Amino acid sequence: MICMIDFSMTPKNNSDQDIARRSFLATGLGATAVAMIGQTVAEAANTKPAASQMHAAGSPLNKENPFMKIGVHKVSMAAPNDVSELAKLIDAGQVNAAEIVALIGKTEGNGGANDFTRGFATLSYQLMLAQKLSVTPEEITKRVVFVWSGGTEGVLSPHATVFTRSASATRAATARLAMGIKMTRDIAPEEVGTMVQVRVVAAAVLECLQEAGITDTKQVHYVQVKGPLLTPASIADADRRGKRLITRDPNGSKPFARGAMALGVALALGEVNEKDLSDEIITRRLDLFSSVALTSAGGEVKNCEVLLFGNSVNASSDFQVGHGVLQNAIDADGVRATLRNAGMVFDCNPSQEQTRQIISVFAKGEASPSGEIYGRRNTMLSDADINYERHSRAAVGAVIASITLDPAIFVSGGTEHQCAPGAAPIVAIVRA
Repeated sequence: MICMIDFSMTPKNNSDQDIARRSFLATGLGATAVAMIGQTVAEAANTKPAASQMHAAGSPLNKENPFMKIGVHKVSMAAPNDVSELAKLIDAGQVNAAEIVALIGKTEGNGGANDFTRGFATLSYQLMLAQKLSVTPEEITKRVVFVWSGGTEGVLSPHATVFTRSASATRAATARLAMGIKMTRDIAPEEVGTMVQVRVVAAAVLECLQEAGITDTKQVHYVQVKGPLLTPASIADADRRGKRLITRDPNGSKPFARGAMALGVALALGEVNEKDLSDEIITRRLDLFSSVALTSAGGEVKNCEVLLFGNSVNASSDFQVGHGVLQNAIDADGVRATLRNAGMVFDCNPSQEQTRQIISVFAKGEASPSGEIYGRRNTMLSDADINYERHSRAAVGAVIASITLDPAIFVSGGTEHQCAPGAAPIVAIVRA
């Protein structure tokens, strides 16, 4: 049985919106959701998603098995099309392919608008999972969310973190890892980097909260959002329809897209007020941000994929998630604080034995706007040969790996509205 979210069932009249308001209030989200519900729900209802935008929820919760259980597995990749490690786990019975709901990973492309390793990796995993489940690749598109970040500079190692979701009859003694997933409608080229994208993402985050069973937003530690950037084809499409774009530069559209998605997370979680938001402040008012959003943009997607992770008392997972802030690209203390926030206990650095408790680390890399770290000048922002995102990914990845002793780390560049300027979010999932 597959549970799917369909915008065609979204409330479309006042009485239904009143019901939705009460439903959101019941989750404890309060005024933020109530203020947004009328506008965002109506907006989301305008477009019914294609089949490829629906999402299968894995094994659904039921009366006999009311608690969510999330599985987490990390697999190495020898190339963007290497799916062999996950295939072996499935064949060995360690992973149930039918319960896979998401993959988040790094590919060895350039991370830019023309990075095709991300789409290549998605197709490769879709084909393998389709074969294992005896379904079409199109069916996998409905069931599994793929989020890739290109660029494995420095010591970063290509890999994928695989998430499964199932139902359990028992819950853990303490709050454990839970997740909610939502795939939005397609974002039109003229909506990229605008308040429309902000509100669409915010509505999706609210749905993810309900799906994850998280009623306290303080228990949300990580919201990963992947959405579209502008491509030459989408720019031409907007031109044909006479639509105005935020920019005509494909790579230059990434900051706007990332920023809008991050503000969507911040709006849903009450980290910013909607009255402070507008198209004009995106990428400009960087004092407005989310501390738990990690966003990235690519040409391989047309909609926004939203994955929300937190700890819930209604979960039975073997894992916990925590988050922190990297004050700069070499903030080792920020890495250690994040591991402790996730529940680890250690002196100085984790021992080699303790690092086995760390399943996956996700972070953003950023160059300081001042061009300095601890008073020393760097050339990340002025290097005409290597983009600053590639510099920062290499630096951040090396610092994290020096503590976790594992270079298979998800580090994505660009932190527009993701923590304060110069800082960056970091997340750890560890074995409880």
